[in-house]
Amino acid sequence: MIVFLVDADNLSSPDWVNEALEILEASEGALAVRRAYGSADNLKGLAEMLRTWAIRPFVNLSLSKNTTDIALASDAMEFACQTPAPSMIVIGSGDADFVPLVVRLRERGIKVVCVSERSKMASEAVYAYDKVLFVGNQKAGSTDSPMDNAGASVHGRANAANSTTAKSTPVKKVAAKKSPTKKTAAKKVDTKAPAATVDKTSVSVILAAVPNLKAGEWLHLSDAAKALHNSKLLGKNASTTKLFNKYPDQFELTPNKQPNKVRYITPLDKL
Repeated sequence: MIVFLVDADNLSSPDWVNEALEILEASEGALAVRRAYGSADNLKGLAEMLRTWAIRPFVNLSLSKNTTDIALASDAMEFACQTPAPSMIVIGSGDADFVPLVVRLRERGIKVVCVSERSKMASEAVYAYDKVLFVGNQKAGSTDSPMDNAGASVHGRANAANSTTAKSTPVKKVAAKKSPTKKTAAKKVDTKAPAATVDKTSVSVILAAVPNLKAGEWLHLSDAAKALHNSKLLGKNASTTKLFNKYPDQFELTPNKQPNKVRYITPLDKL
């Protein structure tokens, strides 16, 4: 069982929560428990997202300090004491206050993952987690998986230790000509793979992968995304919205600002 607990006072953007859910479900599997903790105002801003993903909201008492953190930590430990315990607990917050909780969960054999905006991630909390997933800020021009970036940052301490020992060896051996050519070759393969997937998509292929669209009824975007991922028409971190926006005459998204539903415009609709 995978548990996702969101600190809505810290991770308060519906776009970033949606991005995290799509990546986690594609890479880790179904999230059995989804909860969001926060003030009434912050949870209100996530209302549409909570409804779309069936996330249970928990409004905290209007006290002066740490009510959200304590509520989230209490539920996390309650889950950890269940039999069987969750295989993974995901905490949607970059707050360093959760480090003692993370340590206790790891000691009980539970994998702990953090979801955070890069600007809100406490540097002293990074190494406490098994993995860190950064959402939002690093997306411009990047095709790398945020989960891969997180893994690199978590294991950066070991890499740093290796680099300090490598300094004592001659620099020329490290900068051998063969290593750059291997890296550049790997990059070329990565950049071509997404392009091949996009070129193969068409309206008929999309409808074959998501047959529920053929009736012209509104379908949750998350359901369409799952079907496209299962058919390997959409990469783990590719945008479902961008794919449908390629065919504005065949697919309609709603609402315009933050779409969460899609429908196929049938030939009868065009008459």
